Amino acid sequence: MPRYHSLGKIPPKRHTTFEKPEGGLYQEELFGTAGFVGMSSLIYHIHPPTVVSEIKKLKNVTPKIAIEKNMKALSFKGFSLQPETDFLESRKTLFVNHDLHIGLAAPKEFSSSYFYKNADADEMLFVHVGSGILKTMYGNIEFEYGDYLIIPRGTVYQIEFNTTENRLLYIESFSPIVTPKRYRNNFGQLLEHSPFCERDFKLPTNLETHDEKGSFKICIKKQGVLWEYIYKNHPFDAVGWDGFNYPYAFSIHDFEPITGRIHMPPPIHQTWEAAGFVVCSFVPRMYDYHPKSIPAPYHHSNIDSEEILYYVDGDFMSRNNIEKGQLTLHPGGIPHGPHPGAIERSIGKKSTEELAVMIDPFKPVMITEEAMNLQVEDYYKSWITE
Repeated sequence: MPRYHSLGKIPPKRHTTFEKPEGGLYQEELFGTAGFVGMSSLIYHIHPPTVVSEIKKLKNVTPKIAIEKNMKALSFKGFSLQPETDFLESRKTLFVNHDLHIGLAAPKEFSSSYFYKNADADEMLFVHVGSGILKTMYGNIEFEYGDYLIIPRGTVYQIEFNTTENRLLYIESFSPIVTPKRYRNNFGQLLEHSPFCERDFKLPTNLETHDEKGSFKICIKKQGVLWEYIYKNHPFDAVGWDGFNYPYAFSIHDFEPITGRIHMPPPIHQTWEAAGFVVCSFVPRMYDYHPKSIPAPYHHSNIDSEEILYYVDGDFMSRNNIEKGQLTLHPGGIPHGPHPGAIERSIGKKSTEELAVMIDPFKPVMITEEAMNLQVEDYYKSWITE
């Protein structure tokens, strides 16, 4: 983001004694990145966060690659992914490179028998179907349809879903996911031309402190392996914290579109950036207002990036026969553009109700076996009109 936030009780000075009312000291933990020079928060626990009684290697979760090098436009029906009961089991990685993993999940629940931590990557969960509460030691965040949940790497969390019908698009990013630099001033404040502002973000609230001892299972993903750690203290035992490194949410419905007299390029839709990719939000908006404008996007060549579009809702005017939850992948190096008839259909239209998430990785992605289970056959031929 970053933005200073604090919840609960903290001492007036960091790295000093912070006494419990009944005697003894609260345990201070620096939760930070980039070797003490990245974003960080200071957390004050009732018990040390280091008391582990057992460690077990569960399984290798490295995605299995079906296509290592791809130069074909592909499409995938995301809602064909079958729901699974468990949150972790439901996560299916579809696209992979050294900067990020992209996947879908259709969990019925997040079991209360464990907590989860991704020790390798920041996570972005986009909520397509469902609602609930993201629970962490920083507090709770209520989420609903259209929310992006940003969870910094190393954050222990649980999710309380409100229903058994849930569908998520997720990104695992091996660099921090932040708002675009061009939207921020030197102090990190979002500028007047930004399509969103600080008021739009959902920060953790309702800090719940659990002073509990026992056996608490945390599933930890590290280097493509899922580990099971048994801790003797509840991981959500913080009495307070402050800093810049914590989970938060932002709704795609709060993205205020930037429009123009003629067709504007995709960067106007940008919502997030990381070291190796950007994420854009296509939202309902007024179309271009030049008397001869063509609202449909012009043909363009993705020379330096892949384009992955996830269709959320509405009629995406540049594509034919697209369903909710469908993904398209247009690889770098070849041109792509509107489907036949899309340009003509768009002329004279005043607005669109489309809703979609676009991910542009700067390096080619590999396609997994899980993705191929959802593939739409011969999508690359869908521009043929004869």
